[in-house]
Amino acid sequence: MNSFLDTATRVIRTEARALDLLADGLGPEFQEAIDLILGASGRVIVSGMGKSGHIARKIAATLASTGTPAQFVHPAEASHGDLGMVTQSDVTLVLSNSGETPELADLIAHTRRFRIPLIGVASKPGSTLLRQSDVALVLPDAPEACGRGIVPTTSTTMTLALGDALAVALMEHREFTAEHFRTFHPGGKLGALLATVGDLMHEDMPLVQENDPMSEALLVISQKGYGVTGVLDGEGKLTGIITDGDLRRHMDGLLDNNAAQVMTRDPRVIEPAALAASALAEMQAPGRKNITCLFAVTDGKPVGILHIHDCLRAGMV
Repeated sequence: MNSFLDTATRVIRTEARALDLLADGLGPEFQEAIDLILGASGRVIVSGMGKSGHIARKIAATLASTGTPAQFVHPAEASHGDLGMVTQSDVTLVLSNSGETPELADLIAHTRRFRIPLIGVASKPGSTLLRQSDVALVLPDAPEACGRGIVPTTSTTMTLALGDALAVALMEHREFTAEHFRTFHPGGKLGALLATVGDLMHEDMPLVQENDPMSEALLVISQKGYGVTGVLDGEGKLTGIITDGDLRRHMDGLLDNNAAQVMTRDPRVIEPAALAASALAEMQAPGRKNITCLFAVTDGKPVGILHIHDCLRAGMV
C-alpha cells in the first residue's frame, strides 16, 4: 500500500514542479496570444489530437463559459469537411506536445492559406506547429510523471493549466462577473447558487393597505398561501408584515383591528438583484426563527416575494 502512496506522491510532485517551470517561463508570447484572441471578431477554435484533444475540449469549454466564444474542432474531422467551421474571423489555438502530430497538418495549412491567426502550444520550439504559428507558447522541458516518458501526464497538466491561464486572463480583462457567469451556467448546483432573488421571486404578492380590516388581511393570507401578507402605506411602500406570530399575539379582539395595528413594522427585506443565496442566509440566520418569506423591495415598494421553498426547489441546499 505504501508503494502506491509513494507513486501517487511522486506523480503529483513531478507535475507540480512542472507547473512551477511553466509559470516561471511565461513571457511576452502569452500577452501576444491574449492580444490575438481579443482582436478576433469570431471564436477561438481549439484543436488537438488524442490526449491533447481531450485537453482542447476542456479549454474550449472553459473559454466559452467565461465570456470568450470558443469551439473544439477535431483535427481528423477537420480534414473531412469541418475546416468549414474555421473562418477568417476566428483565431485558432492548436495543442500538440510534440508539435508534429500528422493529423494537424490540414488544419495548420488551412490557417496559413486563409491567414487565420494561429496560436501553437507544444514542447519543442523547432517543431512544425510552433514554426508555423503566429504565436508560439512553448511548454517547458519537464519529465512525464509516468517515469518512462511515454504517457501524457505532465505535458497535459501543463497544457491544461496554460489554457486556464488564458481563460482567466481574458475573463478578468472582460470584467466577467458572477452574474455573467450564471448566464452560461443556469443549471445544476452552480446555477442555483448564482440565481438572484428576481429569478425566483413571485410577483403575485399578498398585500393589504394599512387601514384594511383584519378580516381582509386574513382573506389575503389564506388566498395567497405564503402564511404572511405585506402591508402598504398610501404611497404603496412596504411598512410592515403580518405573520402567524402577529396573529397569535393579537388573538383577543383580532377582527376589531386594522392591518396597521397588528403588523410588525420595518420587516426584513431584500433587493431583487441580490443573490438568492443571500436571501436564504437571511432567512436561516441564527436567532431568526420561523422566517420563511422575504419581500423583494425597490425604492421601498415591494416587487416580489421569495419563499424559502423557492430556494429549496432551485436546489440551493
